[in-house]
Amino acid sequence: MKKDWLRNNLGIIILAIIGFVFLYAMVTPFSSSSEKVSISRVISEIKDEQVDSVIIQKDKLEVELKDGSKLTAEISESMDFLQVLSDQGIDLASVPLEFKNEQMKGVWLDLITAIVPTVLIIGFILFMMRQASGGAGSGGAFSFGRSKAKLYAEEGGEEEEGKEGKSKADKKKRTTFDDVAALEEAKEELKEIVEFLKMPQKFAALGARIPRGVLLVGPPGTGKTLLARAVAGEAGVPFYSISGSEFVEMFVGVGASRVRDLFDQAKKSSPCIVFVDEIDAVGRHRGAGLGGGHDEREQTLNQILVEMDGFDIHTNVIVMAATNRPDVLDPALLRPGRFDRQVILDQADIKGRVSILKIHARGKPLKANVKLETVAKLTAGFSGADLENVMNEAAILAARANKKKVGMEELEEAVDRILAGPERKSRVVTEEKKKLTAYHEAGHALVAHKLPHADPVHKISIIARGMAAGYTRFLPAEDRTNWTRSQFKDMIAAMLAGHATEQMVFNDVTTGARDDLERATRIARKMVTEYGMSERMGPQTFGEKSGDIFLGKDIMRQRDYSEEIAKQIDDEVSVIMKEAYDKATGIIKKERALLDIIAATLIEKETLEGEEFEKIMGEPAVSA
Repeated sequence: MKKDWLRNNLGIIILAIIGFVFLYAMVTPFSSSSEKVSISRVISEIKDEQVDSVIIQKDKLEVELKDGSKLTAEISESMDFLQVLSDQGIDLASVPLEFKNEQMKGVWLDLITAIVPTVLIIGFILFMMRQASGGAGSGGAFSFGRSKAKLYAEEGGEEEEGKEGKSKADKKKRTTFDDVAALEEAKEELKEIVEFLKMPQKFAALGARIPRGVLLVGPPGTGKTLLARAVAGEAGVPFYSISGSEFVEMFVGVGASRVRDLFDQAKKSSPCIVFVDEIDAVGRHRGAGLGGGHDEREQTLNQILVEMDGFDIHTNVIVMAATNRPDVLDPALLRPGRFDRQVILDQADIKGRVSILKIHARGKPLKANVKLETVAKLTAGFSGADLENVMNEAAILAARANKKKVGMEELEEAVDRILAGPERKSRVVTEEKKKLTAYHEAGHALVAHKLPHADPVHKISIIARGMAAGYTRFLPAEDRTNWTRSQFKDMIAAMLAGHATEQMVFNDVTTGARDDLERATRIARKMVTEYGMSERMGPQTFGEKSGDIFLGKDIMRQRDYSEEIAKQIDDEVSVIMKEAYDKATGIIKKERALLDIIAATLIEKETLEGEEFEKIMGEPAVSA
């Protein structure tokens, strides 16, 4: 810590020393307190026996009197001061004389005064230049144009940045395809990349050209970077990793220079993989903004296009990139010869989520009651990163409770925390508010249970989490890629059941149904405008997606219909919402006794599991 402080503040220390030296040089000549007098005054003091000492130098006398004062007198080099004293009748033996040669001392003082500030200034300049140049490769002012890509060795260890990044890496376990779950199709696509890197002569003998660029496309957290690392691990080749944003700096031309430097390093390490994460940071459609051809981002993109097109058939460098926005990339990036292959990484299905959970459960002791299949059903739509977070949160909860193993209760609590936030135990809830929340959630569960196309109820709780006063969670029997109109209508009815229950039981409504109303309205509008599920409007879509990106605008839907059609769309959305609301109200009226029992049980226990709910209902849920 002390050495770091000294190194970080060395420039200030050197400046302070220089200032003190110059201050001393300026002040010292004027700091003497001696009085300049004539020779006769010195002789007079000697005669009066007031002198304590007399120092005779080449061109002056320094006299110290008995009262402590000091006198200085100038003499010529030809003057013999001892002879002058003898001529005045003074006994030399009685005078405390001292001879001193200051010639060499003056020379050394002059040399020190001249050399020390010069050395300090030169040292300060060298220090600042070293700091600016980044020392041993830390990326300072004179290394802007160098690539900041991190090099990962064959074993998977991270090395230093830049050209000096080929030092000995930390030995870590290599990432392979066995560490990537639920991406079987993507792994099959990339196996030929691994084979090419291992045996390029096999393809070259047939004149085949491997895709020079592979673009990994998928939502955040689906494992794009992990999959790229696995390709490098399987092939056993160097892996250069850099983010798209690291190419661009405030200085014009820096990004293009870094691109050139990165590809130069890659060619020297061939065969290897260059991985650019979040390439949309520099690869967005050119000409979309006001920067024109001088825009730094566009210059960087142009250099990437040139470098990728400059590879010959014998250059075994594979460029991999990841993005979750392929729609905004420049078409020149996606043409054959550059990123001419796209590998899609989608959210995992239930089987894939189970395999992902098994990977992240390694090293975590699990109780016998843990069913990863149930956790997978609870986490529909979760990405690989989300599932890793679930397992980590569960382990933290178990450790916090001083447990030796992770149980199903910790896993379900972890899912609840991620979906709705931690329990707000400190929140003060009145009996009236507790009763209202219980009826609201009981309405959701009751209506969903009675509808044939709704998902089964897994858990009901009136414990506040995040912004929600309570929640009802459903457990789908399977993952769905296609939804039917009947499923959407039953889903909307279950969402509106809480609002309908408040109106029926308390003859009033609250703001607690805001999120339910918003989601239900969104689904109903999509049924009409996107899915063609409206009987009145017919099988057509309304609103055209625009791919134009100008002045930072994102992809949006452009209205391509008249005001009359817009009114009909609004009317049809209202009809769907009204029908669903009436359906929920009818079920609640018919099953009011069950509603009261569910609400009373919730008020007592605060949480109902799916099995307990089924016992109250007295019959299994109606399934589609």
